[in-house]
Amino acid sequence: MSETASVPSFSVVSGAQVEQVLTGGEHEIVQLVESTYRLHGAGETVNPPSYFLRFPDDPGSRIIALPAAVDGKAPVAGIKWISSFPANISDGLPRASAVLILNDRTTGYPFACLESSIISATRTAASAVLAAERLCPTAGRPRRIGYFGTGLIARYVHRYFVKTGWEFDEIGVHDLDADYSGAFAEHVRRAGGGPVTIRSSAEELLRSSDLVVFATTAGTPHVSDPDLFSGHPLVLHLSLRDLSPEVILSARNIVDDVEHCLKAQTSVHLAEEVTGGRDFIDGTLVDVLNGTVARHSGDRTTVFSPFGLGVLDLAVGQYVHDALARSGRLQTVPDFFQELRRYGDDVAPARLPG
Repeated sequence: MSETASVPSFSVVSGAQVEQVLTGGEHEIVQLVESTYRLHGAGETVNPPSYFLRFPDDPGSRIIALPAAVDGKAPVAGIKWISSFPANISDGLPRASAVLILNDRTTGYPFACLESSIISATRTAASAVLAAERLCPTAGRPRRIGYFGTGLIARYVHRYFVKTGWEFDEIGVHDLDADYSGAFAEHVRRAGGGPVTIRSSAEELLRSSDLVVFATTAGTPHVSDPDLFSGHPLVLHLSLRDLSPEVILSARNIVDDVEHCLKAQTSVHLAEEVTGGRDFIDGTLVDVLNGTVARHSGDRTTVFSPFGLGVLDLAVGQYVHDALARSGRLQTVPDFFQELRRYGDDVAPARLPG
């Protein structure tokens, strides 16, 4: 370790602390996500492919590693380790759980471990709202939103819409489980944003919505009729695997990152396998931000499919860590790093003569 390097500290940040920092900062987080996308588009990030740990005896479950690094004014590296076990839902547990490790860009030492299911939901919601803001015509925001899937992600997306000033004439809700639909509808009524209607079928929801949020646990496509989108809504395809290749190929397609999205049997990946090419991808969200891809026109369905970039988790995690550090609420673990001398305390390195 060089003379200028200091003994690193290590902090553990609970989900309660993460929520305290992020609550009320929705506008700022959307701006942070936008600036991180711009850094990514400018080549100032490192975002290698995600790595999937799968289980032969439980093919529906997985744990994903998302390593990444962000440059800019606050350089940081790290990794999100997020699990998806859909069977948890029937046991009363959330489907996903996650931690985020932040690493110092100078020494490489990890300096924080944060509970990250909230960070992951937050960056997903902020990304969705950012895409809706930038894809929708300035004077023509959708007035009818439909939520297909009613779990944690849908809850955070709705919160971000409401907290960033969106209002709807109608909020549609659909889930395969009627109890989940009812509970989410009641949550939305309390959160505000507009009157709520529970839709009994996928067709009813899709035909009655100008803006559709897919936030399901589907592992394979279950919506295959392009005619269901004859009203040409803007579709935020957050769960990535709901739409058949036929639906994807009938739409205008925007992704967050082409290489990341077209893998792991996502709907756009299946469309690539069907066509043998990627010409059906119309651009990325960065292209939309830069004005090189046009807004959603309403004469054709637009589908935004964000694979979810690890750099977004890092940016939000760094934001939480720094806010806690400034407030003096950061909880460090004393003596987390033990071996900090190359040869231990009692052995000095031999020096060559001269």
